[in-house]
Amino acid sequence: MSGDLNGVAHVILTAGDFARSTAFWRDLIGYLGLKIVLDSDAMFYGVGGRTAIGIRTPSPENVGKRFDQGAPGLHHACFRMRDRAAVDRLYAFLKDRDDIRFVHGPQEEPWAPGYYSLLFEDPDGIRIEFNHVPGAGLLAEGEAIGGAEAFD
Repeated sequence: MSGDLNGVAHVILTAGDFARSTAFWRDLIGYLGLKIVLDSDAMFYGVGGRTAIGIRTPSPENVGKRFDQGAPGLHHACFRMRDRAAVDRLYAFLKDRDDIRFVHGPQEEPWAPGYYSLLFEDPDGIRIEFNHVPGAGLLAEGEAIGGAEAFD
């Protein structure tokens, strides 16, 4: 039935270098206040903020490989923040790290009125965005997309 979707339950990322990737994500998941519910040699998983983020080991033939944003599959993952200040605080937390690459720091984007985001590549090159869109966000076919209120 249309309208039954209620957000994203979880995002699972496959790391090329599991130890390096989980070191980064452990810090970020802790910063975001997610509760770590699985921490094993094969999976790291945190839950909170109406979603979950997991990091898993690669298949043997993919150990050490980096993410290719242009290949079929995931382009990037975007996580919603409650306000612009949260995006700025996250940037301040991450800006001095040498294990990630910033595509851009906090800035306004044309995707919706007030769209404000931070975009970087995690240690495996997976593009990760954190954004805030005020109000109901972009309206498409009468449904709110992008704004914090759509997920509160």
